[in-house]
Amino acid sequence: MNTELPPAPSASVSHDSINVSVGGGISSSNYNGASQNSLASRSKSIELLSSTGMGDLTVTKSYKRDTKHRVFVNRSLHLEKIKFFGFDMDYTLAVYKSPQYESMSFHLVVERLISIGYPTQIRDFEYDPTFPVRGLWFDTKYGNLLKVDAYGNLLVCVHGFAFLKPSEVRTLYPNKFIQLEENRIYVLNTLFNLPETYLLACLIDFFTNSDEFTKCNYDSRLASEPTGVKCHDLYMSFKSIFQDCRDAMDWVHLKGDLKRLTVKNLENFVHRDTLLPVLLDRMRDHGSKSFLLTNSEYDYTSKIMSYLLETPERAWESYFDYIVVDSKKPNFFGEGTILRQIDKRTGAQRIGIHTGPLQQGQIYSGGCCDVFSELIGAKGKDVLYIGDHIFGDILKSKKIRGWRTFLIIPELAQELYVWTNKKMLYNRLQNLDAILSDIYRNLDSASPFSPNISNVQEAMREVTHEMDLSYGMLGSLFRSGSRQTFFASQVIRYADLYAASFLNLLHYPFSYLFKAPPMLMPHESTVEHEATTEPLPQELVSSVAMRARSITETIESKAAKRNTASRTESTVPHLRAETPRKLTHHHDEDDSDEDTGLPIKLDHVLKEEDD
Repeated sequence: MNTELPPAPSASVSHDSINVSVGGGISSSNYNGASQNSLASRSKSIELLSSTGMGDLTVTKSYKRDTKHRVFVNRSLHLEKIKFFGFDMDYTLAVYKSPQYESMSFHLVVERLISIGYPTQIRDFEYDPTFPVRGLWFDTKYGNLLKVDAYGNLLVCVHGFAFLKPSEVRTLYPNKFIQLEENRIYVLNTLFNLPETYLLACLIDFFTNSDEFTKCNYDSRLASEPTGVKCHDLYMSFKSIFQDCRDAMDWVHLKGDLKRLTVKNLENFVHRDTLLPVLLDRMRDHGSKSFLLTNSEYDYTSKIMSYLLETPERAWESYFDYIVVDSKKPNFFGEGTILRQIDKRTGAQRIGIHTGPLQQGQIYSGGCCDVFSELIGAKGKDVLYIGDHIFGDILKSKKIRGWRTFLIIPELAQELYVWTNKKMLYNRLQNLDAILSDIYRNLDSASPFSPNISNVQEAMREVTHEMDLSYGMLGSLFRSGSRQTFFASQVIRYADLYAASFLNLLHYPFSYLFKAPPMLMPHESTVEHEATTEPLPQELVSSVAMRARSITETIESKAAKRNTASRTESTVPHLRAETPRKLTHHHDEDDSDEDTGLPIKLDHVLKEEDD
């Protein structure tokens, strides 16, 4: 993996580092004495903008790094607050070469299946990297690969190599919807699942179309909904085929030759990037600590990390403050296992439970997050954990332990390439949307006819299909047309940061504030900001309890008089809430320190989005 080393940071402050805007004015007659604090705060923002040459602009475009070097933000994170950088190994520190690694894994699993009785004909299959995509669901009942959105709505349905038509999909899935049932659905979320995804398609297609087998349902009354295949008196359910494939995949990883062949041919299967030790050293030079937390056993971990980091002058262990192998994630973030020390000479675990302290240069096995955090003195948000596994690394570390999370998505490089280089398709889709809007421009509920929009709809489908195929046979990892995938929703929900490679951190100072963009709803993203001097329509004021105090100041003034008049008679401690005069909370995580005591800007109270 080739990554350009960024230049040394300059001591000067660039306008690119500042992205601020000025809110509207505020009348000194409103909000009693609070307005003085607000005006003072507003003058500070104007002074800041003027000093950077942006004072005359209402909106300024913020500086963005080169796309290939970007780290993308779901929740704001101040990098200088991170005290511990944690790393997974597989597909994070050790980036396996694709498709060579997946192809090797695919063929090893095929050989394992043949050894337990599967037809030798399946040996003819070759791994096709253009077919599988992460995040698919496998329906073990009907043997289908499903691409779904965040809510279980079906976007794409594939049986073997056959893409099912909408009518065929509705036969099996009424309303084109399915629930995530653990005993039926298996989510193929990891990069290790890519060869498994393609092999499932190969096996289902082979048995479905083979002359020796016929599709059927074990219950003859449900023949229209086949759940397996039959050959004479032999019945194989799609669920049993899946289980055989799953078991064979686990066997290849745990007992087979996958790791042995990987270690034997490291240059063929593992990227070695000279910038990896540079970043690890810079993290520790900045004062942060780093740790390795991997599910791989010690012997394999040592050989991989030696290849990536070790030199005659320096051992690979010296790049980390703490090292834990065989951690059993995601169980590590819950109950965990016994924490033991590894004897580096033999690779064997030492007897007894290690009670601490953890020492640099030593290797530990197992454990749980509670014990590990206590031994290293880490609290939840002190840790930024970097990994590729949306469930084992990111979801559990975020949801259970509150660690900050950085998801590695190697596919992002190609996703961005297509997104930027296929801009004409996106523009064409926008133009078709404009045509559709124009057709309905002069129509309302009194219109006596319905316009024919079938041509526009068909054109939209064609453009969307062309966009999907630009990513691969099953489309983008993150979307299908305008709909986000289940995988995308998991990334948004659980990954604070994400990038194609964590080495992109080289291009940011360790004082950097990763600022999340606004998460806009349709009424915000599709409505332009247009200033108006017209008052709010009276029907809105009278029909809704308006919450903005500038709108309801007349009501407030009446209430104030009433409160003053009755104050001597009331025993209620506070008859109404007072407008805060200082910041009481902030919406963006890590946006500012607690208890800052800064004067509040009442004209646009904390405009940042809530995470």
